This record gives sequence, C-alpha cells and structure tokens, in this order.
Amino acid sequence: MALLKIVHYPEPVLLTIGKPVGEDEFNDELRKLVEDMFETMYDAQGVGLAAPQVGISKRLFVMDVPIDEERSNKIALINPEIIVQEGEQVGDEGCLSFPGIYTTVKREVRTVVRYKDVFGKQQELDCTDLSARCVLHETDHCDGIVFLDRMSILKRELAKRKIKRLKKTGNWD
Repeated sequence: MALLKIVHYPEPVLLTIGKPVGEDEFNDELRKLVEDMFETMYDAQGVGLAAPQVGISKRLFVMDVPIDEERSNKIALINPEIIVQEGEQVGDEGCLSFPGIYTTVKREVRTVVRYKDVFGKQQELDCTDLSARCVLHETDHCDGIVFLDRMSILKRELAKRKIKRLKKTGNWD
C-alpha cells in the first residue's frame, strides 16, 4: 500500500466532474487504488476520501464511518448515484482538501446511494446522520462540488480569506 498526495483547493481536479469508472476498469489496479485511498484517508484521520482529492478525476470514493469503537465500516463506492435524500441535519464539516477549515453545513439526514463495489457488482446503501453526510460530501467531490459551495456567502468569503493567509505563510500547498 502507498500513501497518495491529497490535493488542496483550488486544484482544478477538485472543481471538475469526475469520469465514471468503466466496466473494463474493475480490476486489480482499481482495487489497489482503493486500498491506497483507504491508507491515505486513515493516515490523514478522515472518514471519507474521493478520487479527485488524490488528483484522479474518477467517480469513486472510500469511507469508514465506524459503527462503534470496536468495528469499522470500511466501504468503497464506485460510480455513486444518490437516489433518495430526506430530512435535514446541520453540523460541522471539514475536508481533507481544506485542512484546518471547518464550518456548519446543512445536508439531508438520510440518503440512499446506488453504487458499484470494487468487483463491479451493483449495491445500495441506506444511511443516516454522519454516514449520510459523508456520502453526500464525497459524492459532491465526484461532481466537482466542494464544501465551500455549500457554505453561506459570508462563510465562503471568510474561508477563502483564511486560505489566502495560509498560502502566504506557506501552510497551504
């Protein structure tokens, strides 16, 4: 396994709609990428990581929102498609491509996502709360949407100013 470089905003790949993973791409190379993404996500202490965040313009992400302290819930979602969104939750959100930036984001409390697993088999995941937030956040990455786009105009401007300051001090690459 290898650690991948997490790209930071405003890297163009983060703002581009990812290409679907083709049927011929469900192979050992894809499974290795998924394992490397999990390793990278764990190393960065995240709960989700999308391919665009490691510079790959593809529609796939990994997530692990633990069931409890003992059990992880490791899952890779390829070509995700949100088919149900319900309710509302408001909570703090961060992003590995925006280190040090956290803000309150409104999202649906329940979502159902259709996706393919690493072997190309169609699956559905019905999730709520943090898992739903993670699925929606990472699917946004696959769609070229960053969580800055989900902030109020004022919060977005404050975040952009903070990023500008971090760039000047060399703390944002």
